[in-house]
Amino acid sequence: MVTPRPPDPNAAAHERLYRTLRQQVMHGELDAGQALTLRGLGKQFGVSMTPAREAVRRLVAEGALTLSSSGRISTPELTPERIEELAAIRALLEPEMAARALPRAHFALIERLTAINMANAEAAVKGDAVAYVRTNLEFHRTLYLRAQSPAMLALCETVWLQLGPTMRAVYARLKRREPPMHHRAILAALKAGDEPGLRLAVRTDVTQGLRHLTG
Repeated sequence: MVTPRPPDPNAAAHERLYRTLRQQVMHGELDAGQALTLRGLGKQFGVSMTPAREAVRRLVAEGALTLSSSGRISTPELTPERIEELAAIRALLEPEMAARALPRAHFALIERLTAINMANAEAAVKGDAVAYVRTNLEFHRTLYLRAQSPAMLALCETVWLQLGPTMRAVYARLKRREPPMHHRAILAALKAGDEPGLRLAVRTDVTQGLRHLTG
């Protein structure tokens, strides 16, 4: 009889830290260019250096964190050129994902997206930049999950990870008090089964928002 190997506590700690930190970066809970240390992360999450190092290594590989030649760990600080490039990737990928989701955009999905959009509008009115970024990405992710294209969604998330801290900083600076009007156009196109209209609404939404970042 083969004795099962006991679970590796480091693996569980590393996974927890990785997922939490990844979400914090994507939702803009950390400032752009914010420095992090392995010791600080270990203390914050109650883990040893090994899982902290492993989680950081994975996040650096995904572009969620940067590691300088001197070993400094920080969240991404993006140049206007880099933002422009990431906006172009979003404009290519996300309309395609929305179009693939359209045949599966049943009534329950549209209701769910409408509810998320209301939460997004609430965050805008309150001036809660982190909640604004989080609900905005949740709106897009919920739609794109229906595309059933996991490789494309993984690419989208890599872009969102790099943009998270910068998006939060810009939305906070803009003091936006109104929700993105293009979400309403996305919902209308989904209800009408209008693929060209949906592609246009998604492309406009992801590029207009990012224009503020390079302004």
